[in-house]
Amino acid sequence: MVIPVFELFTYGFMQKALVGGTLIALCCGLLGPFLVLRRLSLLGDGLAHLSFGGIALGLLLGVNPLISALITVILGSFWVRSLVKKNVYGDAAIALLLSLGVGVGVTVIGVVRGFNVSLYSYLIGSVLTLSPLDLILSSLVLLAIIFFLTYFYRELFLNTFNEELARFSAKRVAISDLLFTLLTAMMVVIAIRAVGILLVSALIVIPTLISLNLAKSFKQTLFFSSLSAFVAVMVGILVSYGVDTPPSGSIVLLLFAGFMVTELIKRRK
Repeated sequence: MVIPVFELFTYGFMQKALVGGTLIALCCGLLGPFLVLRRLSLLGDGLAHLSFGGIALGLLLGVNPLISALITVILGSFWVRSLVKKNVYGDAAIALLLSLGVGVGVTVIGVVRGFNVSLYSYLIGSVLTLSPLDLILSSLVLLAIIFFLTYFYRELFLNTFNEELARFSAKRVAISDLLFTLLTAMMVVIAIRAVGILLVSALIVIPTLISLNLAKSFKQTLFFSSLSAFVAVMVGILVSYGVDTPPSGSIVLLLFAGFMVTELIKRRK
């Protein structure tokens, strides 16, 4: 039986999925451009794989996996930051982080074989099963990102396009960089609920690539990045429910299709 689209909005789980998906999409859309333009695109992927180990430990110890992942990823993000400052190459530090997370996760799975299904849901995402706690955390992270961008936009902008100039021109660059690292870690954890550990970097990177093909200024880049992430998540959730496929796959495929369309438009112009 085919369920009318408007009737889907009356279901509680769908309402939570759409609200939570919107919050997560906006978080990724707002911070993604800064990560991509700083050439830290793989940081999201590295932190997501590190969260795999944190989630596995949480399930093992009986702690909420989202909380254990959040603690693990925050610590890992600051560790990477300290490694980069010690002249360890950024991509090497991220690879080290990724390897650690996967190693811990696989080891825990080998020791305890009873929660493989739970771990699988985090690998591919489960936006249709968002809990009230997920919505609260997503709301808090989005508010924190908006507040952060409002008060540290100048420092972020300078640090993104000219790091040396930022150090001389802005007194609050160190604080903004610290907060940016923290918010990136939090964004990655909540994004896992939408598209999973394996695809979280796509929700961060592809909306930015779409926006770079369309925008004429950096503020437009932030707008189009948020808009494309929002549209892909909303449509992806509805399409996946209709055809009974994981939402994460639909979301990423829609983003890829959007990138290809904007790339063709850009080349024609």
